[in-house]
Amino acid sequence: MTLMKKLLGAAATLAISATGALADPALVFDLGGKFDRSFNEAAFNGAERWAEETGGSYREIELQSDAQREQALRRLAEAGSNPIVMAGFAFGSTLEVVAPDYPDTTFVIIDSVVDQPNVQSIIFQEHEGSYLVGMLAGMASESGTVGFIGGMDIPLISRFACGYAQGVVAANPDATVIANMTGTTPSAWNDPVRGGELTRSQISQGADVVYAAAGGTGIGVLQTAADEGILSIGVDSNQNGMHPGQVLTSMMKRVDVAVYNSFTAADAIEPGLLVLGLAEEGVGYALDENNAELVTAEMIAAVDAARAQIIAGEIAVHNFTEDGTCPVTMQ
Repeated sequence: MTLMKKLLGAAATLAISATGALADPALVFDLGGKFDRSFNEAAFNGAERWAEETGGSYREIELQSDAQREQALRRLAEAGSNPIVMAGFAFGSTLEVVAPDYPDTTFVIIDSVVDQPNVQSIIFQEHEGSYLVGMLAGMASESGTVGFIGGMDIPLISRFACGYAQGVVAANPDATVIANMTGTTPSAWNDPVRGGELTRSQISQGADVVYAAAGGTGIGVLQTAADEGILSIGVDSNQNGMHPGQVLTSMMKRVDVAVYNSFTAADAIEPGLLVLGLAEEGVGYALDENNAELVTAEMIAAVDAARAQIIAGEIAVHNFTEDGTCPVTMQ
């Protein structure tokens, strides 16, 4: 796809197809860049799949700072992009302000809820998918101690952590779960060095499986785990291939499907809340040739049975964001 760059703010770029029509859809990535090999890249893959299948073009913006969010959305709306999809909870407060000014534009926000008549909000049941990879961690761990490293310390990431911890103790009631967040600002999503430091700290406490839910920071977690000879768990995208034979699995969060479906639906997008969990195949765990030797048939059977029970309502995975609590104590 031929793209020409336009300056947005101080450093961000607005990439516009040279042949795009005014109704081209648009995608705005969160901080960390579209090639973070995790959340943003999943969104990018969904847009690319749509473009390849339809021959259509879309506009995209990579932000360099929080201050550019409102300007990005307004520029796209005024350029006629529709729908405008934004990847990340941090767009929530900005969209509350912008959406009413463009009533004929449909906005889609992933990971946040904005109650406006021209907005569709898509959220995922990350705790459900995290429960499954937590079970795998509990069964794979030889030390009985596993770790979790989150990105920015927000309730959304605590939802990952809590679901994971519940899965770990379901598989091994005597297991210990160590949890750390990378930071309290958006830079926590793109600090692989800090991710590596936290991983080494958890290894020193006995962790032999570490789950990263930290965007680009997770690259440092997976790399350090591989270097130190322990297992890791990827997130959002299938990260098994980053370190074949050393990534136990990845908690798949189908941001790619959300973007693809939004671009495909276009004018038919229904405003309101869309929740994607195990039942909707919005989350899950990754199996491929890269982790085939790490996950046994018995492990798969146990996790798939739990998946069916969660969907049937026979296992209730506690959602941290409902009350700010977790039934499993993490160190």
